[in-house]
Amino acid sequence: MDPLFWPSETNSFRRFTPESLAAIEERIAKKKQQQAKVNRKNKDQGVEEDKLTPQLDLKTCKKLPSLYGDLPVELIGEPLEDVDPYYSDHKTFMVINKRRTIFRFAATPALCIVGPFNPVRKAAIKILTHS
Repeated sequence: MDPLFWPSETNSFRRFTPESLAAIEERIAKKKQQQAKVNRKNKDQGVEEDKLTPQLDLKTCKKLPSLYGDLPVELIGEPLEDVDPYYSDHKTFMVINKRRTIFRFAATPALCIVGPFNPVRKAAIKILTHS
């Protein structure tokens, strides 16, 4: 099927869960292992690899493009897995508000004690992203 004719009901948004965080940590560990292998292999050759960059239409504080479809009402203001492939191996999650503005947050513990799934932190994120 041609990408221009994808149905708008296609939902690429998933909640950010502890399983999501574990998957990100796995990808980070795999990337570090691969990077170590490449560094050992290409140490003397000086080969430079292509770096992945963030998508310009998915930058923080920009509106979510309509290409990604409608955001279900129950996911507005909720932590979501990032749809940008650049962030697939970064400990981050995104929150989209009613106006479809994108916010990104680190999934590391805030103040070294408040994890990303803490109710206090979730409430603070809801207040911060409320339009």
